[in-house]
Amino acid sequence: MMSEQGSASSAPRVAPHPLLKSYYADEPARKRRVNEMFDSSAPHYDWITGAMSFGTGRWYRGDVLKRHGVTAGTKLLDVGSGTGVIAALAQEMVGPTGVVVAVDPSEGMLAEAKKAGVRDVRVGRGENLPVGDGEFDILTMGYALRHVEDLVTTFREYRRALKPGGKVLLLEITRPDGRVHYAFLKFYLKHFVPRITRIVRRSREAEELMRYYWDTIEACVPPADIMAALTTAGFTDVKRHVLNGMFSEYSATKPAAGAAP
Repeated sequence: MMSEQGSASSAPRVAPHPLLKSYYADEPARKRRVNEMFDSSAPHYDWITGAMSFGTGRWYRGDVLKRHGVTAGTKLLDVGSGTGVIAALAQEMVGPTGVVVAVDPSEGMLAEAKKAGVRDVRVGRGENLPVGDGEFDILTMGYALRHVEDLVTTFREYRRALKPGGKVLLLEITRPDGRVHYAFLKFYLKHFVPRITRIVRRSREAEELMRYYWDTIEACVPPADIMAALTTAGFTDVKRHVLNGMFSEYSATKPAAGAAP
């Protein structure tokens, strides 16, 4: 485990990864194709993620929310909510005095979130959130940052949605530095998980999504670029906490009212 302080970046725009031409030809096609993959894979997604994390994924998300101050009365926005795992956990924590809103571009994934008990689901993208200004205490995004179009634009929109002093919390899988660790993770996520998904779930679409999952991890910009984009978007106290060399928790704060932007 470790923490890193973010630094400013001069780059005005940062894509989370280059266009992956084996899946789509341009940015509009990327949005359509990724949405199609998530829509068709939605009924299988919780089984896949539960199996690939050996059942620890839900516990880990809950632990992260507690560590970052989600409690009774918190107003939380979960972006890229998918099947609503984070949103459902947060609903239990914030109680009747709190608010949880789940946003995702995939209607298929949000249908699964509703089945899981998430009450407020909205179709939308991180770059253009269907919420007002300054509504939330904390904004979360779990393993979906690689699917936005531009990091700086997205983070500026996150800043808009947060109250002064509010926090953004991003969970991601980062390509490991060590050669052995990297080789093992690549084999596991690019080959083993997709193959098991195909055998057990009998879904070509879910198999393809899991291959794409690894390919976006492998092509993703380095953590320093993500942290710099948060700083460029106007966040302060930008940090990265790392677990097991690959699970990254990025956190940052919207400046309090009256602070310099």
